[in-house]
Amino acid sequence: MDHLDKIDIRLLQLLQEDASLSIAQLADTVALSANACWRRVKQLEEAGIIRRRVALLDADLLGCGITVFVAIRTNQHDEDWLETFARGVADIPEIVEFYRMSGDVDYLLKVLVADIPHYDRVYKRLIKVTKLTDVSSSFAMERIKSTTAIPLPVPLPRP
Repeated sequence: MDHLDKIDIRLLQLLQEDASLSIAQLADTVALSANACWRRVKQLEEAGIIRRRVALLDADLLGCGITVFVAIRTNQHDEDWLETFARGVADIPEIVEFYRMSGDVDYLLKVLVADIPHYDRVYKRLIKVTKLTDVSSSFAMERIKSTTAIPLPVPLPRP
């Protein structure tokens, strides 16, 4: 795929809003035949632009309504340490996002838990993974904006 046109962008916008839309519904909205629409969606999937389709769950209703951002600092910056740390983090399901950062913080984690004791159990598992220089936790007081949608300008070059 060399570039994304306005129809591709619209399909991506629609699928980001509701991935359960049928090909017929998508086709209707973007004024394509069902076959042409299916081919476009398939191309977007094959190109890796659409990575997967998922259901977004309500963390509050599922008992994981507290969001904690955990800033990690370390004096270890070798590949073996990172592999060990990454494997350990991957084994803790409450850690839902994991970033290597620039600046004063080396790694930033987003953690979803039910309460403070639940976070304490996660924290204790985390510090057992490998040696960490500093672990600093910040509890989100209010979620003001949260989206999974990628901003899509028109037109967008394809990768």
